[in-house]
Amino acid sequence: MQPLRGVTVVSLEQAIAAPYASRHLADMGARVIKVERPGTGDFARGYDSRVNGMSSHFVWVNRNKESLTLDIKDPRGNEVLRRLLARADVFIQNLAPGAAARAGLGAAELHARHPGLIVCDISGYGSPGPYETMKAYDLLVQSESGLLSVTGSGEEMAKVGISVSDIAAGMYAYSSILGALLERARTGKGAHLDVSMLEATAEWMGFPLYYTYDGQEPPARAGAAHATIYPYGPFVARDEQVVLMAIQNEREWRAFCERFLERPAFAEDPAYATNAARSANRDTLKAVIDRRFAELDGDEATSLLADVPVAYARVNSLADVWNHPQLAARGRWHEVDTPTGRVPALAPPGPRDPAPRMDPVPDLGEHTDAILGELGMTAEETGELRSGGVV
Repeated sequence: MQPLRGVTVVSLEQAIAAPYASRHLADMGARVIKVERPGTGDFARGYDSRVNGMSSHFVWVNRNKESLTLDIKDPRGNEVLRRLLARADVFIQNLAPGAAARAGLGAAELHARHPGLIVCDISGYGSPGPYETMKAYDLLVQSESGLLSVTGSGEEMAKVGISVSDIAAGMYAYSSILGALLERARTGKGAHLDVSMLEATAEWMGFPLYYTYDGQEPPARAGAAHATIYPYGPFVARDEQVVLMAIQNEREWRAFCERFLERPAFAEDPAYATNAARSANRDTLKAVIDRRFAELDGDEATSLLADVPVAYARVNSLADVWNHPQLAARGRWHEVDTPTGRVPALAPPGPRDPAPRMDPVPDLGEHTDAILGELGMTAEETGELRSGGVV
C-alpha cells in the first residue's frame, strides 16, 4: 500500500523530528530526497555505531530515502535546491531557528515561486514568540512542556526513555502534510505548516494539564505506576517477576477482589470502593495487593489475572521485544539494506498487505549524481560541484 507514489518530498533534515516525519511519508510511497551536508551529513549519523557500525537513530528513521549532499550556503548549491523544489510537492526543514529564511527558503518566498508547494517547518518552539530563536533538543522540550514534572518518582524527575518530543513533532508534521496534500488536491494551493516540538508535547500533556485545571494540585510522580488510577502499575511476585496490572473500572475492581485477592467483601470497603478512594489510599491498598503477589509465582499471578479478567503485562527487556511473540505472529519484522549490511526493520503500524516498502537506508551522498543528472547536469558540471565541495 503506497498511496503517496508520485509525491516528491525534499527534506533539509537532521536528527529525529524531520527525518521521522519524512520516513513515514517514504513508507507510504513518497519519493524522499534527503539533503545532507557534504562530508559529514546528518549529524545523527554519528550518534553511535551500534548497528553494524551505523547509528541506531539513523537506521531507524532513514530507510526508503535518497541522499543528496549539498552545501546550501554556496550559491551553486542553493540554486540546485531551488531547482529541486520547483519539481517537489513537499519541502520539510528543521534547521536551526532562522537558518532556512536566511538561505532564502522561507515559506513566503517559496510560495511566491511555487504556490502549490507544501512547506513544513519543524522547530523547537515555533514562530513568532519569545522562544522562537532558542535552540531545542528533546530533553529540553520535555522540560519546558511540563513532562518532567510528572515523570520519575517522588522528588526525583526522570526523562522519558525515548525522544518523545521529537517523535511527537514528527508525527504531527506527518499527519499535517497528509492533510495538506488532500487540501491541495481540492484547491491546487500549497500550505505552510509550522510544527513545534513544544506544542506537540504540550498536546500530549492534555490529561495532567486538565487534571490541574483552575489551580488544582498536579498528579504526583508515581514511577511506573499510574499517577491517578489505582491499582495500575508494577507488583513483584514471589519469584521476583515484575507484573504490571491495571484496574480501569469498578466492575473489574469487584472481580479482582473476588477472584484474585479472594476477599470479595473488600470491594465494598469505603476506603477502596471508588478509583478516587483507591488512589488516595494507595499506600495501604498496595500493602494488601503486595501480600497476595508474594504468595504467587509470576506465572501463577498472570494466570489468575487472566481469569479475572484483568489487564496485565510483563516488564520486557529490549531483548524480549526483539523476540516478542505477538510481533512475530503478525509478521511485523522485515529486513532493510544499509551500507553495512541487512538489518531487521519493523513494518510501519497500519497496513499489512501488500508487504511494506523496505528500501535501503542510504549512504551519505549515495544518490547525488543521479539526482543532479535528473536536473540535466552533465558529469562535468557535477564534477565541478564536487571538486568545489558543493556536493
